[in-house]
Amino acid sequence: MEFETRAIHEGQEPDPVTGAVIVPIYQTSTYVQERVGVHKGYDYSRTANPTRTALERCLASLEGAAHGLAFSSGMGATTTIFHLLAPGDRVVSVNDVYGGTYRLFTKVYEPKGYEIEWEAADSPLEEAIDDHTRLVWLESPTNPLLAVVDIEAAAAAAHSVGALCAVDNTFATPFLQRPLELGADLVVHSTTKYLGGHSDAVGGFVGTSDDDVAERLRFLQNALGAVPGPLDSWLVLRGVKTLAVRMRQHCANARAVAGWLEERAEISRVRYPGLPSHPGHELASRQMDDFGGMVSFEVAGSEDDARRVVEATRLFTLGESLGGVESLVELPGPMTHATLAGSSFEIPGNLVRLSVGIEDAGDLIADLEQALAVAG
Repeated sequence: MEFETRAIHEGQEPDPVTGAVIVPIYQTSTYVQERVGVHKGYDYSRTANPTRTALERCLASLEGAAHGLAFSSGMGATTTIFHLLAPGDRVVSVNDVYGGTYRLFTKVYEPKGYEIEWEAADSPLEEAIDDHTRLVWLESPTNPLLAVVDIEAAAAAAHSVGALCAVDNTFATPFLQRPLELGADLVVHSTTKYLGGHSDAVGGFVGTSDDDVAERLRFLQNALGAVPGPLDSWLVLRGVKTLAVRMRQHCANARAVAGWLEERAEISRVRYPGLPSHPGHELASRQMDDFGGMVSFEVAGSEDDARRVVEATRLFTLGESLGGVESLVELPGPMTHATLAGSSFEIPGNLVRLSVGIEDAGDLIADLEQALAVAG
């Protein structure tokens, strides 16, 4: 079956008891047992819940994974993956990552003895991967600078030393990019973003086709307990049904907005992999089916100039997060990536990040035009 069909039907058979077309919200913490240890596959909802199972099956199918595990947030998913490692293990990561990921790696795991090696996203990561490396962590496109990473090359280098390769695929979604097909061992999502798509749920996901890794992650998922409730699972599952049609519009609108921004004198640089001027455009064309709905640009001026722009928009809502049907605008430096302040990876103060929604593209461009005029 094709992607759009699997998004609607995989793991979502009609309810056998009532015939309900939509997977029910199994709002229960525990389940009846016929005898001690004899039940219908569910005993306690931290361990498993039918609504969560449906979501895990659906997302695993969309990512081409043999196994899928849902979590309470993207950070819950990332934290669980790190429990595959031990203090003293070496991790090679691209240096442009979500601010929460950077905070987790540097403020939680480095003090515990984990070695984190940061490498530029556009550098040959294989040169930094050595025999002590146990995990290679990638984002592509990266957050918020939208660099493109060669996933296939990085995964091959990781495997050459026996390391795992994990890819945060939140920006691209499985509709545009499937890292496991490019050789990655683990694919990670904040389902809060495009997969949910409506800014009304928080969740995370990990997919893998490695049976041993999946068994260990399943144990850790239950032991650590960072699992989503049935309502959030149901909301993400509902959102995934329209992922394909939403992503087509996100991509079309982002292309229009990025092309318009590139012609504006008030903008010194536009970062969007779909632009031929983007240094990663050719690579993105090979490993992605389209270029996504995220656009970053640098205002020709100071952080104060950029603040005036983001505070003057009307349709683009000033706020953190991304991937909803509504357009959002933010300054990553003092907002989502404030943890990087003072580091060598500090985000430029004049960088603006757009999550381009599915409104009319002309209306979005008009909003940016009036915001630039007000700020100027």
